[in-house]
Amino acid sequence: MPDILSAPLVVEFPFTRSLGPVQSAFLTGLRERTVLGVRADDGTVLVPPVEYDPVTANELGDLVEVAPTGTVTTWAWNPSPRRDQPLDTPFAWVLVRLDGAGTALLHVLDAPGPDAVRTGMRVRIRWAANRTGAITDIACFEPYEGEPGRCEPAPHTGEFADPVTGIVAPARLDYVHTPGRAQSAYIKALEERRTVGERCPACRKVYVPPRGACPTCGVATAEQVEVGPRGTVTTFCIVNIKAKNLDIEVPYVYAHIALDGADLALHGRIGGIPYDQVRMGLRVEPVWSDGARHVDHYRPTGEPDADYDTYKELV
Repeated sequence: MPDILSAPLVVEFPFTRSLGPVQSAFLTGLRERTVLGVRADDGTVLVPPVEYDPVTANELGDLVEVAPTGTVTTWAWNPSPRRDQPLDTPFAWVLVRLDGAGTALLHVLDAPGPDAVRTGMRVRIRWAANRTGAITDIACFEPYEGEPGRCEPAPHTGEFADPVTGIVAPARLDYVHTPGRAQSAYIKALEERRTVGERCPACRKVYVPPRGACPTCGVATAEQVEVGPRGTVTTFCIVNIKAKNLDIEVPYVYAHIALDGADLALHGRIGGIPYDQVRMGLRVEPVWSDGARHVDHYRPTGEPDADYDTYKELV
């Protein structure tokens, strides 16, 4: 059995969204040190506000201002903050029901230790020094022993100068990927410039890349089968937008390729041919870069196009 591989991976992208009137007012309000909620159909003040009633699904727009003080309803201690979390010292995740609100807001509490945190404790907002119209305009919550804020929320128009109309939130996931036995064998074969799949003992289909089990029959696969190296383009798309950190000039073609002997198409880039001449049925072969452990792209073999009936089940 080959050694099981593992590698650290990062998935990262900016998430951009526009804001409707409710979310725009909420985030702009934070920039102005004002916390807004919205009144639901049953009279409950929802903080953070939502655009539609969670029970009736009716559109909501009755904005109200609540106090910057509140009560911890539940909490959990975080002894080891991670990158980009609100505080770089140990803190508590807390749900805080602000005075005047009927629901709780998730944020962090700056406290010296878990013994200093309790359900029911009074807290207040610590505002960030530089505010831009984001949830991070609330730097954190801090313990508060002063007078309670007003319990009755005050009506608010939601109107501010220079309202925030959109946000860009970075999304990032760091994890360690372990491909497992079947895919580890597949990756090791690629180092030898071979493509290896596994055959299902029941339906006899060969899956590339192998999954360790047949998705159709639900039984384990173990019999290795070398496929290709040539194959057939079953379908494709033309990419016109250049990806960040990808040194490939647009436009280019990305295709599903059914390697000879495989019953599942894999994907790869098509090169060595003008993008507008790529077609279904085109016969292709792999091109390996020096020192690379995977196929760089596929190029035409010069063979006649494959008949549609030979690959129609793989489109």
